[in-house]
Amino acid sequence: MRPIRNSAHPTPRGRLTGGFTLIELMIVVLIISILAGIGFPSYTQYVLRGKRSEGRAFLMDAAAKLERYYSDNNKYATVDDTLPAGINATSETGKYTLTIATTGTYQAYTLTAAPTFGGGDPACGALTLANTGVKGEGGTATDINDCWGK
Repeated sequence: MRPIRNSAHPTPRGRLTGGFTLIELMIVVLIISILAGIGFPSYTQYVLRGKRSEGRAFLMDAAAKLERYYSDNNKYATVDDTLPAGINATSETGKYTLTIATTGTYQAYTLTAAPTFGGGDPACGALTLANTGVKGEGGTATDINDCWGK
């Protein structure tokens, strides 16, 4: 009866029969790092777009409530530019805070949603929405559609 040989030990000719070489492992690590280098920036941009959509929805909801308030009170805000009742100062998940700036007669407003999440949003910064429907951003983006969608 012949003894059973373990493939991790050399054969009688001196060659290993199992495992990976260092070059093969280095190639695999290189491929994984290239894929991660391409995928991670795309993922972070995807996450930022999701957070921006929350900021946009937050502003649109506040604007709708302000318009409702205007129809009842014939002005957009209360004294000292405080938010009327029913409008939250922070978004649902706390990623944005809302401020309102009104004219002296309270007949016009500009809402600002400033990001509060870690790192902020350097491309879009604080999103703004005026009662006239003018949308804005306070970041480095060159196209407003990058921040507000098309």
